[in-house]
Amino acid sequence: MAGGNGNGDTKDGASGGSATASLIRKLVTTRDTFENINRQLADPDVCNDSRELMRLTKVRATLEPVVEAYEQWLSFNEQLTEARELFSDAGDDAEMREMARAEISELETSIQDLEDQFKILLLPKDPNDEKNCMVEIRAGTGGDEACIWASDLMRVYTKYAEAMSWRVSTVSVSLSDAGGVKECVLEVTGDAVYSKLKYEAGVHRVQRVPATEAQGRVHTSTSTVAIMPEVDDVEVKIDMKDIDISTTRSGGAGGQNVNKVETAVDLMHKPTGIRVFCTQERSQLKNRERAMQILRAKLYELELEAHNAEVSGRRKAQVGTGARSEKIRTYNYKDSRVSDHRLGRNFSLNSFLEGDIDDMIQACIFADQQAQLEEMANEPAAA
Repeated sequence: MAGGNGNGDTKDGASGGSATASLIRKLVTTRDTFENINRQLADPDVCNDSRELMRLTKVRATLEPVVEAYEQWLSFNEQLTEARELFSDAGDDAEMREMARAEISELETSIQDLEDQFKILLLPKDPNDEKNCMVEIRAGTGGDEACIWASDLMRVYTKYAEAMSWRVSTVSVSLSDAGGVKECVLEVTGDAVYSKLKYEAGVHRVQRVPATEAQGRVHTSTSTVAIMPEVDDVEVKIDMKDIDISTTRSGGAGGQNVNKVETAVDLMHKPTGIRVFCTQERSQLKNRERAMQILRAKLYELELEAHNAEVSGRRKAQVGTGARSEKIRTYNYKDSRVSDHRLGRNFSLNSFLEGDIDDMIQACIFADQQAQLEEMANEPAAA
């Protein structure tokens, strides 16, 4: 590790930034935790426990950027001390003093940049960020055009997932007569899927002339997107007495199996009224497993939404709660413009339709971080 005594004493007035003692303590604690995890990962017992090994590896990956930045900060402070000593020892050597002054200025800027970065890195992590997720898209107001818009959104998220090297599979889909989608559920798996897609939850409103509109009038339609982190039966307990399950024959493409064997599963959760209809798998058992998977995600989403509503009640500035009812964007085809109402910014519609939505998501992440920083800054200091 780079210089410093390891106890945060590097700050003692020698830092070129404005790091507080509290911030340094958090950094030292994070580094100590990181080093402890490294020791655990070298333990043969841990290496033989695949679940614990995976858990520790994920925790280590989240701490590593903080530790690397902290070690860089220590190194810069050590260099800053040396540069200040050089400046003091330069005496009447104008050239040496100027060179030292330039180095001091550069190091102080680098140190302050790192301290700003620390604040972001140390923000509380969403425990669901590393999870895979279910993306549920439902046609809203607008009839057939809303269904077509829902299918457009389905394609957008599929393209985005492919660009991110994520895997996408269709869990369930209900087609409309006009060729659109009444409702669909996609399973998206990969690296930190939920951390990005969660910002897509809400109402997506489109303004355009439908292909079926003979008079050329602009229609307004909506589709609702719900982003549900995947959970297992340990995280969400379901009493099977609360569930009604029936089977029906599947429809659509599928060869000889279709309409001859009851493979589709229709599941109703009586306490909440949530209904899940699963037809995509070729066996009843697999469709039942899929239906239970979706139900767990939906029940977890209800808990998450209630928690987020409580949090947002305390936070004045926020990107959004992720609630289904929140109108997050308007897509204007006439002006080829996407307006994100949470950010107050416009983006390219053509880019969006090609699945190029990472700029929007990164802007949401940045706004969310700034809102959290502002909230922390407004909190009364601990005694």
